Amino acid sequence: MPNARANHLTRRGILAAGGALGLGAVLAACGDDDSGSGGSKSTESAAAKSGPWTFKDDRGTTVKLDKIPANIVAFTGVAAALYDYGIQVKGVFGPTRTTDGKADVQAGDMDVTKVEVIGNVWDEFNVEKYAALAPDVLISTTFDSAGTLWYVPEASKEKIAKLAPSVAVSVYDRQITAPLERMWELAESLGADMTAAEVTDAKKRFETAATRLRAAAKAKPDIKVMAGSASDQLFYVSGTNLSIDLEYFKALGVNFIEPPESAKSEGGGWYESLSWENVDKYQADIIMMDDRSSTIQPADIAKPTWKQLPAVKAGQVISRSPEPILSYDKCVPLLETLAEALEKAKKVA
Repeated sequence: MPNARANHLTRRGILAAGGALGLGAVLAACGDDDSGSGGSKSTESAAAKSGPWTFKDDRGTTVKLDKIPANIVAFTGVAAALYDYGIQVKGVFGPTRTTDGKADVQAGDMDVTKVEVIGNVWDEFNVEKYAALAPDVLISTTFDSAGTLWYVPEASKEKIAKLAPSVAVSVYDRQITAPLERMWELAESLGADMTAAEVTDAKKRFETAATRLRAAAKAKPDIKVMAGSASDQLFYVSGTNLSIDLEYFKALGVNFIEPPESAKSEGGGWYESLSWENVDKYQADIIMMDDRSSTIQPADIAKPTWKQLPAVKAGQVISRSPEPILSYDKCVPLLETLAEALEKAKKVA
């Protein structure tokens, strides 16, 4: 259940700890209870729908508008998920472009040249640009029990709130299937075609991949998996009990290394920080490494202690997306990558 300590976690801690994915908001029902089974990359259905729009988010907040939002501004990862369901946003905030101008990993398949980037890094949010978009709604994820909107700066949140209502999808202390369902409901409410073949197929592929991962975990119960994240000074070992992806993988039977609660206390229960000298504290057979652009990637880690880890020497290091793009299409590879790693893994630790 929600842990108040998480409200005081620093942004660096959340970013660095691959497992920090927000605090507990109860799964709330969508204002429109229509059911569906997919989405589309076409925006025709969204344009065709009109009339009042109501959505109850994971904070328990109900947003009511006279018509379906047309001018949507969203956190980059949320925008990427909506894009997979055929909903194009007008503006984004959060990691969108890398330093070389390419799309950030959290931008998914979006064409980042076709959205207004009102903030690309933490604490950057151009309120003037936001206002100029005449936003109907702002959508983000939330990482805490207070419903704090991810990547909306604390200093300007009141100004931002006055310009448009907001919707939050909780990504804390729940299995990934819950926010996936919520994003599905949100996209459907925004007019997405939830019967389009590519999206119904993606949901089926997700279910197939989950079955595969469960089987792989059952076949290799002794293979130990560690979720890590790298910075220049520290290595972070993520706990599984708060992360939407790791909670789900654990439920499917994956054997994760779990730092003790006392070791995770400085990280609000999410992670343990290790110096690079002590990076061998836990011996894993597979290491999943944070793929976000704010972290150091495995190929760029030059620390000798890292290179001596059994999983690294065995080539059993894979990527992990601690902030998954919440569409079934983008979550399928997360399951398949881990399943394949387990299927091929040798016991090395």
